Amino acid sequence: MLKKISLLGLTCLLSSSLLAQNPAIIPAPTKAIYPKGYYALSASISIAGPKHDALTTSYANLTDKLTRIAGKKVQWLYDQSTAASLAAIRFKLNAKPDSILGNEGYKLISDVKGVQISANNPVGLFYGMQTLMQLMPKEIESSQAISGVSWKVPYANITDAPRFAWRGMMLDVSRHFFTKEEVKRFIDEMVAYKYNVLHWHLTDDEGWRVEIKSYPNLTVKGAYNVKKIGHFTDFSKPLPDEPRTYGGFYTQEDIKEIVKYGQERFVNIMPEIDVPGHSMAAVASYPELSCTPEAVNYQVISGEPFIDWSTDHAIALQDNTLCPANEKVYTFLDKVMGEVSSLFPFEYIHMGGDECPKNYWDKNPQILAMRKELGLKNSQEVQAHFVRRLEKIITSKGKRMMGWDEILEGGGLPKSTAVMSWRGMDGGIQAAKDGHEVIMTPNNHVYIDLMQGDRAIEPPVYKTVRLRDSYAFEPVPAGVNAKLVKGGQANLWSEQLFNYRHLQYMTYPRSFAIAEALWSEPANRNWDNFVGRVESHMARFDVAQKKYAPSMFEPIIQVGRNALGELTVLPTTEIGGLTIHYSFDHSYPDQFYPVANGPVVVPKDATVMKIVTYRGNKAMGRTMDLTVNDIIKRAK
Repeated sequence: MLKKISLLGLTCLLSSSLLAQNPAIIPAPTKAIYPKGYYALSASISIAGPKHDALTTSYANLTDKLTRIAGKKVQWLYDQSTAASLAAIRFKLNAKPDSILGNEGYKLISDVKGVQISANNPVGLFYGMQTLMQLMPKEIESSQAISGVSWKVPYANITDAPRFAWRGMMLDVSRHFFTKEEVKRFIDEMVAYKYNVLHWHLTDDEGWRVEIKSYPNLTVKGAYNVKKIGHFTDFSKPLPDEPRTYGGFYTQEDIKEIVKYGQERFVNIMPEIDVPGHSMAAVASYPELSCTPEAVNYQVISGEPFIDWSTDHAIALQDNTLCPANEKVYTFLDKVMGEVSSLFPFEYIHMGGDECPKNYWDKNPQILAMRKELGLKNSQEVQAHFVRRLEKIITSKGKRMMGWDEILEGGGLPKSTAVMSWRGMDGGIQAAKDGHEVIMTPNNHVYIDLMQGDRAIEPPVYKTVRLRDSYAFEPVPAGVNAKLVKGGQANLWSEQLFNYRHLQYMTYPRSFAIAEALWSEPANRNWDNFVGRVESHMARFDVAQKKYAPSMFEPIIQVGRNALGELTVLPTTEIGGLTIHYSFDHSYPDQFYPVANGPVVVPKDATVMKIVTYRGNKAMGRTMDLTVNDIIKRAK
């Protein structure tokens, strides 16, 4: 039955044009049929639904949209009367579970009688509401009332359920702090695309963001650094007299409020306390947690370089690790994990475990003595010993441990520990073979903090992950037991995220692609159709005044030299239907300028190549300035 649904869904998707003439639903539903016609919403709308505590917030948010934005009068009916059965919008919990829908699926029917959404559980009704919002005119995304809109819902018959139970987004609030209200906004934006896990990276070298009452200095000192503006990791070292006032933290009451906010939107929140590396904020607050005597002089990192990344492993210039040979560290972790576990009801706590420098450990007398006593061959086995001790602490709090794929190294990882694979898929493949549950987060597909276009125009980061790379994400590699792959997520590190608007720019549209990889069946995914739907959602974002990246419209640049030794530039497009125009004379090209249909020879006296894409007479991308000096460097 599921195969039949997938094939029908594919037929439906492929029948649409590039610009998605059918309703532009992201992620693509399992099965969707769109008969001709619309159901028009009258000035007064009756809505019927089961009275259920889990749906109170969802009902309120729907009512707000329809009254404040669409200008409708809304009456709710919570009984099973005849009036309820005739309501314009009807929500129904199935008396007998529909096996096709599972826990989170729903059915949506829009016809002459109105809109009916049915599901086995409240969460299914919630996701049906998200689809209903996408079926409505884009003006529903506005923050204020808009007049002159024909408020109607296209006829539809949708059966939909997710492929994976874990559909996550990771938000790093350590490198740059985001307020409680911004985190709530992030949750609202992610659930619109049916994400259901917020992985909250709460601690790192640049800031400790969660109040721990047993260790108050973690947020008195550890939550603040020196404000710098420029390119993170290239900042100058802070001077002793520069104020350490940049940052912030969440009180335990804040955490409880955000957890409740997530629960009301069917989002589980997983905290990450990153240890034993990435711990400078903790070490600066409590130097006794370090093996290194100089730690008494350490400060929270403000974005200045302190790790040497010139080799294939991290070399610390300052020791940012907790000392695995110090019993005070395990007392610290026991109390921290105790308080964290009481704040977060989700079953997992993420302990990090990534990018832990070992150069200080390799020469530290305490650690060398511990190695000898325990028969540990090297510092990697020291970290594995640390991970096993921490797993016992986390388990004692009634939680399960998760960590980045480095925790596989050194051996002996308890089977109950879940692994998050970020250095490609290999870590996840190995973890699954070893019997661990896996969350796939390969950096070459889902690290949405990386550049999404050419470095000549994008804010600089060390690597590029384009929209098409994200859309190509397949969470289950060949030969892996699919039952052990819980799902995947988009990861948003915040080194270069100085404000929420730029957070949105980096997140969208790539998170659309990852949402579809995690929700939709592979047979229902089609790149050209997806691009059309993305453009429709960009129009919705324009109404909502949300920021997004136009990078998919901008060219991919390849440089080289021809047989004559001349420099050449080959611009190609990520999406179809675009022409590429260019100039070398410093003027701004438009649709009347030369078209790049192949390699373009760079004139010997040129200093800059300007490039822009068009669809017909409309400029689609930003004008890119590619300096000849840059072209020469790339050609080398």
